[in-house]
Amino acid sequence: MNKDIFAFIAISAVCMLMFGCAQMDSITKVAASVAASTGVISQSQADSISKTSGAIAKSAEDITPEQEYYIGRTIGAVIIGKYPPYQNQKVNRYLNLLGQTLAQASDRPETFGGYHFLVLDSDEINAFAAPGGLIFITRGLLRCCPNEDAVAAVLAHEISHVLLSHGLQAISKSRITTALTTIGVESAKTFTKSEISQLASVFEDSISDITQTMVNSGYSRSFEKDADKGAVQILQRVGYNPNALVEMLQVMQTRLKPGGADFVKTHPAPKDRIEAIQGNIGEYRAVETPSARQARFSAALGDI
Repeated sequence: MNKDIFAFIAISAVCMLMFGCAQMDSITKVAASVAASTGVISQSQADSISKTSGAIAKSAEDITPEQEYYIGRTIGAVIIGKYPPYQNQKVNRYLNLLGQTLAQASDRPETFGGYHFLVLDSDEINAFAAPGGLIFITRGLLRCCPNEDAVAAVLAHEISHVLLSHGLQAISKSRITTALTTIGVESAKTFTKSEISQLASVFEDSISDITQTMVNSGYSRSFEKDADKGAVQILQRVGYNPNALVEMLQVMQTRLKPGGADFVKTHPAPKDRIEAIQGNIGEYRAVETPSARQARFSAALGDI
């Protein structure tokens, strides 16, 4: 492939970062025209690049609820491929009833595809919130919950990730990569099959890297702090004691293994989160679970 073409593509991407989408689209089209007139690229390539520049600009626009739904499904498929679902209808039904109640009390009670909650059959202590409202909780994490208030706290935290669009903020940075893939497709008229294959491989690997980062590395510490704040608010609205989040983290702290692949790797230390949460909710008030609520919790999760 002509090195000048690679340089042109790179410059176009930089223009988008420097000048923004609308200006970049215009700059790219002008640059393509000039490049074609001076022989740097062919007219066919210039036409392809001009057509693609609009796709790149569009790629940085706000993601629609429908797009968020399909992105979330993709992430969800990756998670289920890594952790098998827990085949227990009673447990999953309980989790969804509780989760739907909490979601309705959040600042975003509805998503395009609705909220869905699933228990993962894993002893790891972990949870995932995919864009669009797909929320996954491992059996290991549920075992850190001594009562229903604690389970509600976990779910409220994950719901907060969704309503704050934390997953989308992680993914949206990669959409320029997806758009640049179109350049490879559009240029198929002039590039060789091996060159197109090479481009496709690079872009697919980039998208895969981003997905793996989201699943394996977790959200930033600031995102986790914001999700805890959101969880406290949701819990208070429904009538659960927000101190349950603190109690769950205290149990978790005794069970996490240094160097593990679960919360140790993807979340801030429980001690740091506890301090921040207590600073938000004020004086600690122990969770006192009504007998009916505890009986419901024990019936659903007693054997988890």
